[in-house]
Amino acid sequence: MSLLPPEDEGDGVEVAWEDQQKINTFSKLNNRLSDIQDLLKAKQEEKEYYDDLSTELELADTDAEPILYKMGESFFHLTLKAARKQLKADLKRYEAEIEGLEGKKGECESGMKDLKVQLYAKFGKQINLETGP
Repeated sequence: MSLLPPEDEGDGVEVAWEDQQKINTFSKLNNRLSDIQDLLKAKQEEKEYYDDLSTELELADTDAEPILYKMGESFFHLTLKAARKQLKADLKRYEAEIEGLEGKKGECESGMKDLKVQLYAKFGKQINLETGP
């Protein structure tokens, strides 16, 4: 008994070991892509916070009290000049991380696209390789 409508059942193409490996690779790439997208979103949000902080520090008074600056899980008192320097370094680090993640995202998408072409060519409507939103 089949759950597919008769027009979508096709010829019942045999799934070879190589095809199963391609399907598994597609699944791994899809999971990796999802993880990268989540991490990329988080890094971009963090970078936005640092951009906002940069704006605030530009408006800060040079004679102000030391600034509490968060590094990791700790807060440190920094002078305005030191805070700006640290902020600049942090922004560069986030930009590099975001660029790296976008490169990995592109690699996953490219690999998935290649596998989709190969698998849809062999299995047609018998396989569904559509990813989430």
